[in-house]
Amino acid sequence: MSALVVDTSSFISYFKVGNETIDDALKEGRAYLSPIVAAELLSGIRSKSEQSLMKDFLEDLPLCGNEIESWFKTGLLRSKLYSKGLSVSIADAHICQCALELRGHLITEDKIFLKIAKITELKLIR
Repeated sequence: MSALVVDTSSFISYFKVGNETIDDALKEGRAYLSPIVAAELLSGIRSKSEQSLMKDFLEDLPLCGNEIESWFKTGLLRSKLYSKGLSVSIADAHICQCALELRGHLITEDKIFLKIAKITELKLIR
């Protein structure tokens, strides 16, 4: 099985109702975390105790896209998408780049990634 980058939207859904694909990837060590997703998840939590629990959970996941070269590629990807008429945030471009670099899949509920997948080699799980 390939690496699985988990987007913020899918993590939020996972914490509410679960998800077998994410469960399997977590158990098998294939679930990867973009630092952007970590920041997005923590920014939505107000309780200190819940923030602490989230940090404990996230710290166990391998990071992706943390090297400067990944950020260069993120910028170039965003430029490519823009040249094709698709404007995406740095955050979404970075999350996409993580999956591309790992040659894995991105699990997401965010529709922007459907548009990105039409222009790139991004592999999605919805």
